[in-house]
Amino acid sequence: SGVRKESEIRSRVAEALETVRLPGQEDKLPSDLSGGMRKRVALARAVVGKPACVLYDEPHAGLDPVTADSIDHLIKDLQRTQGMTNIVVTHEMRSVFRIADRVVFLEKGKVHWTGTPAELRETTDPELRAFIDGDSGEAWE
Repeated sequence: SGVRKESEIRSRVAEALETVRLPGQEDKLPSDLSGGMRKRVALARAVVGKPACVLYDEPHAGLDPVTADSIDHLIKDLQRTQGMTNIVVTHEMRSVFRIADRVVFLEKGKVHWTGTPAELRETTDPELRAFIDGDSGEAWE
């Protein structure tokens, strides 16, 4: 029946919001939420159906470093507690080293390198080193 379905939906929404550390926020409008809270709502929307795999496209965009760290913790927690595979597209190297099990670097739409975060940390590939270190190669005056 419609009532049972509605109560099930409400229950799953509440559970998803609890999972992303936003309990009791079901009735808030997007305009009432901070940027970090909106990101967490997006995470809740992504996981409410309990998918096997979630694709995160630049989940840290527009966030301060503390909120970005919180999002990293949530992504890792969801992986651990829900058993889902996470694919994270990011330029944030700090996050790569925190949350990745495997890393794939793309260059011009092609796989340039693949390995573990530990292997990435030790790479001598000059293009990867420049990206990891954030070094354009231009001298500072």
